[in-house]
Amino acid sequence: MTVIGLGPMGVALAEAFLAQGHPTTVWNRTPKKGDGLVAKGARRVDTISEAVSASKFVVVCLKDYDAMYAVLDPADEALSGRVLVNHSSGIPEQARNAAIWAAHKGVDYLDGAIMVPPQAVGHPDSVFLYSGPQSLFEAHEKTLLSMGGTRYLGTDPSLAVLYNTALLSLMYSSLQGFLHAAALVGSANVRVTTFAEIAIGWFLPSVVNPYLLMEAPDIDKGNYPGDRGNMVMNMTALDHIFHTSKEQGISSDLPEQLKKLAENAISAGYGDRNFMAVIELLKNPSKES
Repeated sequence: MTVIGLGPMGVALAEAFLAQGHPTTVWNRTPKKGDGLVAKGARRVDTISEAVSASKFVVVCLKDYDAMYAVLDPADEALSGRVLVNHSSGIPEQARNAAIWAAHKGVDYLDGAIMVPPQAVGHPDSVFLYSGPQSLFEAHEKTLLSMGGTRYLGTDPSLAVLYNTALLSLMYSSLQGFLHAAALVGSANVRVTTFAEIAIGWFLPSVVNPYLLMEAPDIDKGNYPGDRGNMVMNMTALDHIFHTSKEQGISSDLPEQLKKLAENAISAGYGDRNFMAVIELLKNPSKES
């Protein structure tokens, strides 16, 4: 198979394929990002046409749909007859348009969403969401399982992105709720770590708890490392949640509030920090201005 896009997630996907013994071709605009994969047995090619031509099964993991088009359009002739599994970020309308675009190119298309961090890729209990033709999913499910646990959502190609934005909305809302609560008890000089020991017992145990337990000591120190995802990156997801809410005809008030909070955090100098840095604005509202 071919993996296109070698950010942290794309690298993890390629590593998962290699670990399962799949011959894997990789391509990225910045070739050196594939150095580690080449050392593990991946084949790196120079052009996107070579990358697409190398395999019938092509996995894309780029920033968004526009990036996918920009990368793949030069390989137009090579695309026909390929299976394309797109894990790029976006909104439902973009997923539906991508399916139409793929059909015009003669491409069998699945839209996907990855609901785990890079370090969880390859584990059977991780969550990967897919939508598109059921027969296509079933024909390639064994290959998809190399990346992690699969969930097929339906034939509507926008469902994976819709689920993704809904789950991310839940995640960001839950994080904001925890940070607001931590700021509230923090007004009585209660440490975040101390509060977390009580709150974690009932607060989304299977998803949010491990992350919060990991981050709580850093929050106490005012340390918000952005190496696993900074505020600017989170803004992309929050923007998608906001626009998806409007597109689906539901209230966008909460996503707009979350988006505004992240924008204020960036303006306050936390653009290279992770999302937990918004607690500084919750504790000190004057930083929002």
